[in-house]
Amino acid sequence: MKTELAQTWAGFWDGRTEREKNLLTWGGAALGVVIAWSILWAPAQDGRAHLRDTLPAMQRQLAQMTAQAEEARRLSGAAQGVAPTGGALKDALTASLTDHGLTPLQVELIGNAVQVQLKNASFPVWTAWVDDVRRQFKVQVAEAHITALKDDGQVDLTASLQPSTTK
Repeated sequence: MKTELAQTWAGFWDGRTEREKNLLTWGGAALGVVIAWSILWAPAQDGRAHLRDTLPAMQRQLAQMTAQAEEARRLSGAAQGVAPTGGALKDALTASLTDHGLTPLQVELIGNAVQVQLKNASFPVWTAWVDDVRRQFKVQVAEAHITALKDDGQVDLTASLQPSTTK
């Protein structure tokens, strides 16, 4: 195969005049330069120009996103320090009870405390809920009356939760 190709090329090349050989050599070289330019150099040059044009805008966007992320971190820390009070605390606790699968008999606002009354509630679920709202809403149990039921782990309870005085 290789020798056949070489013989075919030699037959073609030997059949050309000196002028045709020069034209084919220079034309092939010119075609090679055009192909190299269009495949290798031009796309790289266009890419550099595009990057040169878009890089400053991207750097501005990065600086803006970094500043926004820093502000979000700062505001997140400040938001965690604000605990709901009054009606907002009552609504938050009611929603949280439902999220934890506890059905309150009564949720009532008394002064700055919220009184929660549960019947036949799971004590482990209630303690997990208290721990969650203590961290989430920064409340503490001011008073609790708990009565154990015959079923293991079930209780009737009335608890008053108020905004925590410690940070």
